[in-house]
Amino acid sequence: MKNLNHSHLPRKQTENLDGFFEICSLDDLRESVGKRFIIDDVDIALFKIKGEVFALSNTCPHQHTTLIYDGFIEDNCVVCPVHGWKFNLKNGRTPAGGKGLDNYQVNIINDKVFVKVVKKSFNW
Repeated sequence: MKNLNHSHLPRKQTENLDGFFEICSLDDLRESVGKRFIIDDVDIALFKIKGEVFALSNTCPHQHTTLIYDGFIEDNCVVCPVHGWKFNLKNGRTPAGGKGLDNYQVNIINDKVFVKVVKKSFNW
């Protein structure tokens, strides 16, 4: 059975933290287990590793699957569960240094997790 560990709840932007959205509390995140959030139409995977929280795009660039949150952690990377591509938790890059996943800035304030979400705009 597929892990449906995600949240589509609307989030409010925090006035004091420009561009940051309150996502969840630290207690909502399990160690080394991803959790999916959709914030302002941006699909994000959050991971808590040794108390540090990382936010990456939840969409793998290989075949655009939205399952990064369901990947496993290995060598400071998340491994896509579909085809095994690895992405650094801190910067989203591949182990060879190539562009991989977008990463998002995280702030923890009073045990609340805030993520700076920048919605992509397309110029067609």
